[in-house]
This record gives sequence, structure tokens and C-alpha cells, in this order.
Amino acid sequence: MSLPIAILAGGLATRLGEISRTTPKALLPVAGEPFIFHQLRLLHCHGVKKVVICAAHLGDQIQARVGDGSAHGLAIDYVFDGPELLGTGGAIKKALPMLDEKFLVMYGDSYLRADYEAVSRSFLESGRAALMTVYHNDGQYDASNVIFEDGEILVYDKKTKSPRMRYIDYGLGGLTAKTVADWPAAKFDLADIYTELAGRGELAGYEVRERFYEIGSPDGMAELEALLSRPGE
Repeated sequence: MSLPIAILAGGLATRLGEISRTTPKALLPVAGEPFIFHQLRLLHCHGVKKVVICAAHLGDQIQARVGDGSAHGLAIDYVFDGPELLGTGGAIKKALPMLDEKFLVMYGDSYLRADYEAVSRSFLESGRAALMTVYHNDGQYDASNVIFEDGEILVYDKKTKSPRMRYIDYGLGGLTAKTVADWPAAKFDLADIYTELAGRGELAGYEVRERFYEIGSPDGMAELEALLSRPGE
């Protein structure tokens, strides 16, 4: 069984333009259903039982449509940023009372066909403060931002590029509640934690072999639409 998972669904979706002004990304239609239905079905199939949705922009619509998760075989709770956006890290910090001491985290616009149970086991066995899944990207789907060698994350940096960065943050991670709770700020980016932990050798790495999909851009949405429209998906 997978660890509980926090879904970061508070983004403003500015790259999608008008379609996301009145509808949150999570509810945008993909292959005939709101995107989050596909995402929750995938999580359930991979042994996830408990989900906390960290919402902000139009998050009340997500809660109204998804409810308590029972229709998807899940137990779902919600936490909302409030009047000020807290950033991805701040949103997780606010959600800590609803999560376990160790949990997974992913983005609300990502469709990740990973082995969530294996990722959970790898994180638990690592004994480290956090885990990042990585994909051998070589700049194919987005800018590579990870130096991953001999099974270790040596550098994670979204700002400073290096030719040794052949991997990318896949979008699924593991965290301990203490790591997030001890972060000194209330508003911060999850990437800040990952960058610091990588520099201290406290960020475990797990390589995923299958590419990621996302609906954060029109091209990404079209790719996922094509995937989910295939028979059997």
C-alpha cells in the first residue's frame, strides 16, 4: 500500500489562458472527464488510500465535485491556502495535521504512471528526509534540472543549469512531516526544500522509466488527451 499523498492543486494555470479563469485545472475536461478523476483513478489503482488536496484558486469547485473521495475508493481531505497563496511548500506545511509522519506529494496537473508503492517503499527504506523521483529527460520534455549519478541526487537546481543535468524532477516526491514543519518560512516553494536537502546529501533519488504527462500547457493537455483516449487507458 502506498503512503498518503498530498496533491498540490492551488496553481493559477496562467499558461492555459481563458479556459482556467473560471474552472480550476483539476476540473478541466480531458478525454471526457475532469482531469482529477483520471488522476484519482490512477492513484487508487496503485494502492493509494488517503489523499489531501491542497487547494487555492477555485478550490471550492474541486471539493464540491470530488467530495470525500468515496466514489473513487479514496479518503480525501482538503486544505485551502486562504487569502494569500502560500506556495507549494507552505501549502504542504498547512496540510501536515491531515498527513502522516511520512507521505508522498505530487502536483495537481500531473499524470504520473509510476509505481507508487515502490516509491513509498524506497522512501521508507532510504531513511532520508525526503525523496525525489527523477526521469532521464535529456532536455526532451522540459529543462533538465537534476544531476543524478550512481543512484544518487547530487544537485537539484531549477535556476542554475549544468551539462551534467540529464535528469528532471518527475513530479512525485516523499517528505517527512518534520522536514516540512522545521522549515522556517510560512510561504515557500517545495523546490527550496529539495534544493537544500540535495546539497546536504539528504535527498534520496528514485528513477522512473516512463515519461510524465501534465496539463499545465495546451500541448501537454493534448498529449494526455491522446493517451487517455486510447482503448484500455
